[in-house]
Amino acid sequence: MNLLRAWFAGIPAYLWSGWGALASLFMFLALWDWGSQIYGDLVLPGPLATFVQLGALVDAGAAWPELAVTAKRALTGFALSLAAGSVLGLLAGLSVTASVMSRPIVTVLVGMPPIAWLVLALLWFGTGDATPVFTVFIACFPIIFVGALQGARTLDGQLKDVAHAYRLPLRMTLSDVYLPHVVSYLFPAWIAALGMSWKIVVMAELLATPDGVGAALAVSRAHLDTAASMAWIAAVVGLLLTAEYLVLEPIKREVENWRTAL
Repeated sequence: MNLLRAWFAGIPAYLWSGWGALASLFMFLALWDWGSQIYGDLVLPGPLATFVQLGALVDAGAAWPELAVTAKRALTGFALSLAAGSVLGLLAGLSVTASVMSRPIVTVLVGMPPIAWLVLALLWFGTGDATPVFTVFIACFPIIFVGALQGARTLDGQLKDVAHAYRLPLRMTLSDVYLPHVVSYLFPAWIAALGMSWKIVVMAELLATPDGVGAALAVSRAHLDTAASMAWIAAVVGLLLTAEYLVLEPIKREVENWRTAL
């Protein structure tokens, strides 16, 4: 409870510290608008036209159902890869033999194009939720697995010896010695996998499902409606930024407070 209260109390300071990110976001919007003025709205609708179209989709009740379906699929696949990749990666990192044996498998999984997994998933599961969820899972799993493995493999042996010498309780050893180090590897992997999950799920929906943002993009492409396509893309990116900067990043800062004390 105290941790949750401290997390909420730290949100204003975290938002204030994000001025650099906001500056880069406004720079991106300016470049986007400049490109729109050069190529025209038919090729690249500007930010204003895109957000007006997105507002129209929201008002018509068409946006939220599709976004909810896409978010459910992306987060389900991400959660499965997070659980499996973190646990298996940590276990593999504790054994030299397991880490060596897993390396070629991870290389194959990383090198396999997501579109190839999508084709296989279509053959195995058909059109439905299972195909995009599986594709997200198999694409994100090696990223998280490698992060967890590296976190476990690079634990400082001297810190473990100090904890053993001072006979620290197991709970304190896990929370104050092992967890900060492992999380410093896990969180970047989780954030990278989260971004990957949204890209993969939209691609999978575009080719394999009748609903979701990907399917809506397929419809807007067929109608040559560039503004609607940009609106759907902006909506997905907005959800991704919200999940990363308002959920994962504050938790990361709270967990990594130990760095500021060094």
